[in-house]
Amino acid sequence: MRIKSALAVAAVLTLAAACGGGGGGGEGSSSSPNEPVKIDFLSLAWQKESVAANKQIVEEWNKANPLIQVTYVQGSWDNVNDQLVTQFAGGTAPDVIHNDSPALSGFAADGYLLDLKDKLPAELKGDIPQSAWDTVTFDDGKGGQGVYGVPFLQESQVIIANKKLLDEAGVRIPTTDSPWTWDEFSAAAKKMTKDGTYGVAWAMKSPVNKTLNLALNFGGTFFQTTGGKTTVKVGPEEREVLQRIHDQLHKDKSADPAALGQGTADPLPAFYQGKFALLPAGVYLRQQVVEQAPDGFEWVTLPAPKGTSAEQGAVSQTLSVAQESEHPAEAMKFISFFLNGANQAKLAKGDWLLPTSQTAAADPAMTTKDNGWDVATASAKNLVVAPFLKVNGFDEWKSKVATPVLQEYFANKITLDEAAAKLVEEGNQVLERYQR
Repeated sequence: MRIKSALAVAAVLTLAAACGGGGGGGEGSSSSPNEPVKIDFLSLAWQKESVAANKQIVEEWNKANPLIQVTYVQGSWDNVNDQLVTQFAGGTAPDVIHNDSPALSGFAADGYLLDLKDKLPAELKGDIPQSAWDTVTFDDGKGGQGVYGVPFLQESQVIIANKKLLDEAGVRIPTTDSPWTWDEFSAAAKKMTKDGTYGVAWAMKSPVNKTLNLALNFGGTFFQTTGGKTTVKVGPEEREVLQRIHDQLHKDKSADPAALGQGTADPLPAFYQGKFALLPAGVYLRQQVVEQAPDGFEWVTLPAPKGTSAEQGAVSQTLSVAQESEHPAEAMKFISFFLNGANQAKLAKGDWLLPTSQTAAADPAMTTKDNGWDVATASAKNLVVAPFLKVNGFDEWKSKVATPVLQEYFANKITLDEAAAKLVEEGNQVLERYQR
């Protein structure tokens, strides 16, 4: 999911102060039936709309539940996991914790998160599809599987397109029921490349999540586990998307080379100027287009291309309960309210992401054609658990191996064979340290 600064220094102070009592029995604990139970809720919302939605829901809860009072604590994606390590070790962790699904595996393995498997209300459990629950399901250390968070927001990849350039090219407009194949996508990008305009821009400063999630279009998983040992694999399935993006850059010359080293939002000024027609990006980028596009600029949201399937890898934002919380039942009641269908729709709108709740996904606000919400919400049906979520050591492989190797490959500095060899050989050295 997006990681965005939310006043990191202030967050350190806020968390230290607000979470000092934690759920482990500070001032918030009381044995008197007349005293309200006090719960700390660590939120990582950072966009103005999203923070407002979070605080509004907490306020509604507190008004309706005088005996279970929730304190909103503002955190930051930039440093949340380092802070949680310290707070878990010190017994000061918040009761309810906002995070993303890749972070849950390690905290669950260390015994810091409560297994919610037998604590989920039927209505909440049934409203969220199994594919989303899969993102928060990990080994429980007892030979079974535990559920260590409630998944509520997800991100998919879409294509943001310049409507004028799309119309002028006369290409077939893809729909959620009939997306472009990768071959059609490449052909459309070539057709729109003329007169100083490129067909597509691939922002690949951080290439790993985008390429790995899209690789599932062709069944590419990049990891395999045999006999309890996980290794990196880069076979034909994993190479498909890598090769196709590389071809657009260096064979077809239909991809804008200026975008290659840029972050996701960096190509937007050139997009508004008509320097390229198609921008593959996460659904959340629509917000910046809405806010920043010049008057009269027409754009549309298109579904991502499909290979042998339209599957994409899913990472979820989550709410978990600290194992040490003295009020787990009350924390679960709050989470159930916070993540009901109506509230998930508010949260998704605020974050420009996809709700996991099927009730929320049917909300008119989620299915309107305005700003591409209909295409964005429909893309959720293609999300499956990202294979790397289950890989111990993925974060180090991503930062130390995959990011620099993919950057070299997309810049045409190494061949695909050389990139594959590095991803596997150097990657397995990293994973080995996590499996001893």
